[in-house]
Amino acid sequence: MVAFVTFVFWLLSQAIGLYIMAIVVYALLSWFPGAYQTKLGQFLGAIVEPFQRWFNFATIGMIGFAPLVAIVVLSIVRGGLAYLEQIIFRLMGM
Repeated sequence: MVAFVTFVFWLLSQAIGLYIMAIVVYALLSWFPGAYQTKLGQFLGAIVEPFQRWFNFATIGMIGFAPLVAIVVLSIVRGGLAYLEQIIFRLMGM
């Protein structure tokens, strides 16, 4: 049981880490003209844009901070999952 719980939390943490990397790569694509029209850009746009749209309020002038805010939120969720894992183990007496 302990191994399964550990594996689930590890898997969720890794998935969040991969999603953070996808956000970073998608943000870096903005530096290259036409990069959003490539297969990679379209794929990452389909994955990242729905979540990143929640944070489009974070702009100052022409600079958008939506990727940065999204990464901070995901990092907080990741830390919360680690804390939840510790709580579950304490309740189980580990």
